[in-house]
Amino acid sequence: MQLKILSWNIWCDADFAKITEFLRVSDADIIGIQEVTPKDTTRDIVSFLSGLGYKHAISPKDVTFQDGRTITAAVFSRLNVHPQEPNPLLTESPQQAEMSVVFGGRVFHIFSIHLKHVHQQEADIQNEQIASLIKMLPKEHVIVMGDFNATPKMTAITRMREVLTDTDPKEMPTLNAPLFDCKVCDRSLISTTKLDYIFVSSDLQAHSFTVEEGKGSDHLPVSVILEV
Repeated sequence: MQLKILSWNIWCDADFAKITEFLRVSDADIIGIQEVTPKDTTRDIVSFLSGLGYKHAISPKDVTFQDGRTITAAVFSRLNVHPQEPNPLLTESPQQAEMSVVFGGRVFHIFSIHLKHVHQQEADIQNEQIASLIKMLPKEHVIVMGDFNATPKMTAITRMREVLTDTDPKEMPTLNAPLFDCKVCDRSLISTTKLDYIFVSSDLQAHSFTVEEGKGSDHLPVSVILEV
C-alpha cells in the first residue's frame, strides 16, 4: 500500500485560484500547508480542503505581519485521525501543526512546520526552533514536512538529518523564482535554492521525491510516496 505525502507553502500573496486548482487534482493522502491565512476568508484553504474530504489540524502558533495579516501552518489528511493530544509548544517552537492518523493498523505522526525566515543565513532562533521540534518527535512512524527556510547545508537541516531521513537525496530546488521576491536574499541563487523538505523516521520507506509544477505560489509543492 502507498500514501502520497505533499507539502506546500501556498504563500499569503498567492493566486489562490491556482493554488486550489493544483490541490484539487493532487490526489495526496496527507498534505502539509504553510502560510495558511486563517483570518482571510478569500483564501480559506481549510474550508476548501474540508470540502474535498480532508480533516485538519492547525498550529496554535502564528505570525502576524505589520499589515495585520496572520499566517500559520496546518496538516490535512484523508485518513482516520487518531485521538492524540498534540505536544505543548515551547516559546521557541516554530509554527507547527501536528496530527496523528491511522493507516494499515499503525499510527503515523504528521508534522507541518514553518521555520522563521532568516534569508538563508545561520540564525540562533531558527536552530532553537529545530531543537524544540526534535525534542517532541516520537521515535517511530514520523513524517515532518514544511518550509524550513533553510538550505541543505544550514544547521537546521543537518540537525534534522541526524534524527530523520531526508527523502530528497538530490537536493532539488523548491522556489518559484519569478514570484520569490525576497529583497534581502541573493537573487542569483534563488533558482537553485531548496527550502522545502519532507523527512521521515528510519522505520518508514519513502521514494519518488518530486518537486511538483504547482502554480500561484513563490514556493513549489513537493511530494513523496510512502510505502506502508
